[in-house]
Amino acid sequence: MEQVFSVCSALATIGWLLLILAPRWRWTQAVSSAAIPITIAVVYLSLIVRYMPGSSGGFGSLADVAALFNTPGLLLAGWVHYLAFDLFIGSWEVRDALRHRLPHLLVVPCLIMTFLLGPIGLLGYLLLRAWRARSIVPDAI
Repeated sequence: MEQVFSVCSALATIGWLLLILAPRWRWTQAVSSAAIPITIAVVYLSLIVRYMPGSSGGFGSLADVAALFNTPGLLLAGWVHYLAFDLFIGSWEVRDALRHRLPHLLVVPCLIMTFLLGPIGLLGYLLLRAWRARSIVPDAI
């Protein structure tokens, strides 16, 4: 499981580096919004199929969720879930920023925060977008 953790984390890091360092490179979006999240999603699916049946816990309460994460395979599934979704959101932020001609240097802190703290980075990006593009309503993903 440590190897799966390391490989998925490394893949996500590659995607984030592409978004930060090469947002206009033609392969960045293909890799960061599709190839890597899809690969990680397949890993997630395999972890859920393997470890969810018969596990204790569930989604009905915080205690139930904590019980799920007592299973290392499901804890890993939770981690790769965040990796895939946060990278997908970061990819959207970059596409949206390019569409609205937001300066990339202003987007980079939002990307870093999305990588580290998911929803806080998204909130930062949406506030930046509202300030610079005069609209907080996201375009279609």
